[in-house]
Amino acid sequence: MAFTLFCAIVLLTLVITYFAAKKTNNTSEFYTAGGGLKGWQNGTAIAGDYMSAASFLGIAGSIALVGFDGFFYSIGFLVAYLVVLYLVAEPLRNLGKYTVADMIAARFSNKEVRGFAALNTIAISIFYMIAQLVGAGALIKLLLGLDFVTSVLIVGVLMTVYVVFGGMHATSWVQITKAVLLMGGTFVISLMVFAKFDFSLTGMFEQMKTATPLMENYLNPGNKYKVPLETISLNLALVLGTAGLPHILTRFFTVKDARTARSSVVYATWIIGIFYVMTIFLGFGAAAFVGTEEITAVDKAGNMAAPLLARALGGDFLFAFISAVAFATILAVVTGLVLSAASAFAHDFYGQIVRRGNATEREQLRMARWASIGVSIISIVLALFAQKMNVAFLVSLAFAVAASANLPIILFTVFWRRFNRTGAISGMLVGLLSTVILVALSPNVWDPEPGKAILTGTAIFPMTNPGIISIPLGFLSAVVGTLLSREKDEAKYAEVLVKANTGV
Repeated sequence: MAFTLFCAIVLLTLVITYFAAKKTNNTSEFYTAGGGLKGWQNGTAIAGDYMSAASFLGIAGSIALVGFDGFFYSIGFLVAYLVVLYLVAEPLRNLGKYTVADMIAARFSNKEVRGFAALNTIAISIFYMIAQLVGAGALIKLLLGLDFVTSVLIVGVLMTVYVVFGGMHATSWVQITKAVLLMGGTFVISLMVFAKFDFSLTGMFEQMKTATPLMENYLNPGNKYKVPLETISLNLALVLGTAGLPHILTRFFTVKDARTARSSVVYATWIIGIFYVMTIFLGFGAAAFVGTEEITAVDKAGNMAAPLLARALGGDFLFAFISAVAFATILAVVTGLVLSAASAFAHDFYGQIVRRGNATEREQLRMARWASIGVSIISIVLALFAQKMNVAFLVSLAFAVAASANLPIILFTVFWRRFNRTGAISGMLVGLLSTVILVALSPNVWDPEPGKAILTGTAIFPMTNPGIISIPLGFLSAVVGTLLSREKDEAKYAEVLVKANTGV
């Protein structure tokens, strides 16, 4: 049963890719589906892109194991869309064409600025992709009994096929299909869990006080994030990070105008909001009806809590269906990530820097497809070293990079007249490097007990999420770089400001 549903999902996505490939004949179709998606289509695709393995597998597992602290991810991911809606969506759509670097280049037509913007896009995409591949490896291992390496390779090959042949058309429709399946499956499980608690919210919360080893503390903060600064750091990264995620931002180029881009965010926010409310039922249900011991026995990070809950409530069929949907979730997200990274390399590095805007349509398409293969290989190799990490946490690191390296530059490009090329480069570079270095020195990489982290030893940086340090550093370095430089890049500011707000 599990294998049949797994194959059905793969076959469905391959059929979508086959038809999408017929529409992908130029760079506009490959990068942005020709800008022809409607608001509801793009909103559903954004939701499909956003409701990743971190949301479905990681958050459910985190809530099941640590209670309230696990729900921080749901809150942060949802609130983040207010930042996107009010500050980013409209200016980005009005100023950009294919990538985030296009938007920044609308004000700074400089190779270095475009190059660093593309580098950030690739780095963030790979960080995010590692999380999805780790979730995929654990899922297929549980579903089909394959080892982790084989599982990751299967997903890697499939995501490469979708992007190389179907481009944004295939990616969008895979994401829309996945969003519908995921919402349906999650609703069914949530309803079954609620029924177990006699459809009583108060009864559910009362029962959860004694359902786990944490007892009453399960419903209180502090089970995982015991240091207040750690909690603030995580939530800063989650709330501000979405507005800098390249695979989300490039979705605003798939619609015809800024008005449709805004409606996309509204549709996405409703879908995502309803989904994150249901993660409470997934987490509570897994904790109460599967149990901490069984969840951690299968996966110490708790990534398999939702599929295990499905099996406990609905038997092998529901388990197989939810696992197959989770697999579709991962496929949809990784295709968007591969596409955003490949677009940055082919359009920004190759098309605009190496070929100085003189690359033909055929050359860019060929380079984008080769870049897709390269990005996939790098992500697969890195994912093999991150097997023991919780996928929700891994995604929060990508959010930290996005909030530190991308968001300051996007906001200052549109809203600060004095901002210049030096400020843009210093902001992007410091934001990226500070996040990566702090993560490399953190307890996520170092642990005194062998096997608990990637390396054995004592962490130099004590916090698991560097957002509280790296995000201010990103903004501060952009400001300092601008003020210390004598460059004057104000000539295009008035034009950019008008175009960002009106599209004229």
